[in-house]
Amino acid sequence: MAGHATTKVVGQTDAQATPRFAGLTTFARLPRLDQVPDYDVAIAGVPFDAGCTYRSGARFGPAHIRQASRLLRPYHLGLGVAPFEANQVVDAGDLSANPFNIPQALEAVSQGAAQLIADGRRLVALGGDHTITLPLLRAVAQHHGPLAVLHFDSHLDTWGTYFGAEYTHGSPFRRASEEGLIDRNHSIHVGIHGSVYAESDLSEDTDLGFSLIPSEALEEGGVGPVVQRIRDRVGDQPLYISTDIDVIDVGMAPGTGTPEAGGLLTRELLLILRGLRGLQLAGADLVEVCPAYDHAEVTGIAAAHVVYEYLALMATEPRRLSNESLAGHQVQQ
Repeated sequence: MAGHATTKVVGQTDAQATPRFAGLTTFARLPRLDQVPDYDVAIAGVPFDAGCTYRSGARFGPAHIRQASRLLRPYHLGLGVAPFEANQVVDAGDLSANPFNIPQALEAVSQGAAQLIADGRRLVALGGDHTITLPLLRAVAQHHGPLAVLHFDSHLDTWGTYFGAEYTHGSPFRRASEEGLIDRNHSIHVGIHGSVYAESDLSEDTDLGFSLIPSEALEEGGVGPVVQRIRDRVGDQPLYISTDIDVIDVGMAPGTGTPEAGGLLTRELLLILRGLRGLQLAGADLVEVCPAYDHAEVTGIAAAHVVYEYLALMATEPRRLSNESLAGHQVQQ
């Protein structure tokens, strides 16, 4: 970023000076947006769950994830990077969204995200229910054009309406595909293991531009082949990753709104993300953490580590994404 080479990166609060259980709770004890002159990556909460169809409470997810992130340390062993030194990462607080009017909420989230990602900066969002991914995709696609979407989830989230509502946490990827935000040749679901309404859900999902890797693929072949299938599908397109925490088996991540049995191990999810080094990661989110159903912070800790993997991946790429860095991709004007 402009002036970044001569500006010292501000990292985490020193755990030797202030214990990890003390002080303000920003993500990983990183600086707030107002504490640095500029930044490369913003972390922002979106405490919104008016689009959920089963257990509510994801509006409290961002605070829970921040609390669970206190133990994260500066150096990522798996990728051999220091995420908080390679980029200036800040906690930008929360994007405010109307809890009583979903379309208004989506517009507010999209506008707030657009401000945070100006000039090639990147955003990692903490949900909130999965409805928030739609406005985030709207903001990121304004910069990079249709995005390859990597979606980790128990559910397809390409359903139509629920009780007549067009925008819910079960529909963000249908709406995103209809709006032209998704690259239909390069998008993929991973970890699907929930039941569906009808067999036609699968064919409709394919028509909307997604291929699918079910959770049992991890049992059949392990992490390596799954990573390769993702990389083959995404190619060199600008990538957006959306992770619903319920992709992890409910025994390891109980604190979520639509739990399903038979999900991924936490380790499997982290290793898959780690295998995506070198892809053009334009943005990411982590959604559907409901702290009221969590215990011993196990879901919050899993969520915080997923976000840490995002930041480590971003540390392996240019600090600022430009149109030129998105090789061969035509950006929408």
